[in-house]
Amino acid sequence: MTLLRFGPDALQASRFAVSPLAETLSEITLLRQAWDRGVTGPRVEAFGRWLTAGPFVGGLLRLVTATKYLPDFVAIPPPGGLTGSLADELAAMRAIDDPAARAMLAEAQRFAWTSDGIAWAGVDGITRRTADVFTDLWAQFVEPDWQRRRAVMERDIRHRAGVIAVSGWRHALEGMAPGVQWVGHDAIQFSTQNYADRHIGSDGLVFVPHTGLSGQWTCESPSRIAFVYPAKGALAADSRGDGGVARLLGRGRASVVAELRMSATPSQLAVVLGVSLGTVSAHLAALREAGVVTTRRSGRAVYYELTPVGDELARLVTAGGGPGPVGPAAAEAGR
Repeated sequence: MTLLRFGPDALQASRFAVSPLAETLSEITLLRQAWDRGVTGPRVEAFGRWLTAGPFVGGLLRLVTATKYLPDFVAIPPPGGLTGSLADELAAMRAIDDPAARAMLAEAQRFAWTSDGIAWAGVDGITRRTADVFTDLWAQFVEPDWQRRRAVMERDIRHRAGVIAVSGWRHALEGMAPGVQWVGHDAIQFSTQNYADRHIGSDGLVFVPHTGLSGQWTCESPSRIAFVYPAKGALAADSRGDGGVARLLGRGRASVVAELRMSATPSQLAVVLGVSLGTVSAHLAALREAGVVTTRRSGRAVYYELTPVGDELARLVTAGGGPGPVGPAAAEAGR
């Protein structure tokens, strides 16, 4: 197994962050998986054109979406916090020189399950070109939906921060990713495969959610390590059913019930569901009157959460049918 081992002060210094770069990598990996499965649709087909856009672009994307060991320059640890920008992450990417970049690509190639080699990397300015590619990928596939994606990730972070405040870090990892668990008192099992353990120093570990339904990886620099994992809210959103109970409630209220398996504010629900705040408020008022939801205040924010009746209703809603699509990528990439 592969462990993330914490030094004496590491856990106390650990924190959460949002990473536009990690979200872009998550999205193009989903699109690559959909492309390989023969899924059709405008987004998947648009990504397919990227794969054949030229030796450098095609070679880069085929490698980073099909390797167990990402090149470090596409897996930059973000600064802790919710305000990091893609520009800051790409500036760190561009600072890596060509010899170092080629060495990182060669290591990624060793662990790739499908690739055309790295002859395409025999150019000047590898990371500068890569940053330009990711800028365009972000603009096409992520930025138009960024508000919703960000809301999903922030909900996950606030949920886990609340768990930490009440129960500590050990419980905050529950459900974070398949196989991720504490080993002893000072290590997290990151993978069941046998790679070198990572040692977390006084800078702590940065936890970074993404909105893909699966996939976890580490981002590493000489002094910082980040752990990227699927956001809990993304899993909840994808599992809305279309069965009898959902039809009885109406799709709008059923979607609200399904989303509230993790508490949220009305504004967060509106963004995640892609509807107006007035529509969400009307659904919440009806559900509260029926005893399905209740409220709690945290600072200036009012959070809605399910009552025991709501928990049972959510179970029936989500058990009733196939997953409902969430956002444009979900419908075409088979999330």
